[in-house]
Amino acid sequence: MRIFTLSTLSLVCALLFGCPKPTAQVEPYLEALGLDDTLKFIEAYGGTEIYIAQQPQSRSSVVDLVGYAKARALAVIDFRLARRVPLAKKWRAQVYKSQGLKTVEIARKLGSAESTVRLYLKSMPKFDDPNEPPLPLF
Repeated sequence: MRIFTLSTLSLVCALLFGCPKPTAQVEPYLEALGLDDTLKFIEAYGGTEIYIAQQPQSRSSVVDLVGYAKARALAVIDFRLARRVPLAKKWRAQVYKSQGLKTVEIARKLGSAESTVRLYLKSMPKFDDPNEPPLPLF
């Protein structure tokens, strides 16, 4: 039984953690795995085709990474998953930045140049800082 819908997860992620909206390719993973395990899963399998068994076994690399319950959750929604696990570099860069990582650390995690990471982050939506005074309207 799911408590959260995808739109609720996206909203919670954006409001509480300042995370960017996930791409359509990432949404099913976020729904089944949650933010931290989605990042781990994409880091491990991004860009590759992966078979997700309907009845995952304990020796499965997916089970080793995210646990049996979440591997089973992926199996249930496998019809929504693309053949290849997305790399989602731009989204991941924005999530890592919202988690406080530095540009150089993000570049290492993504296997990208720092200049590419800066381009990804340039398009990141800005969230209001509660400590900053509001701008005048006129």
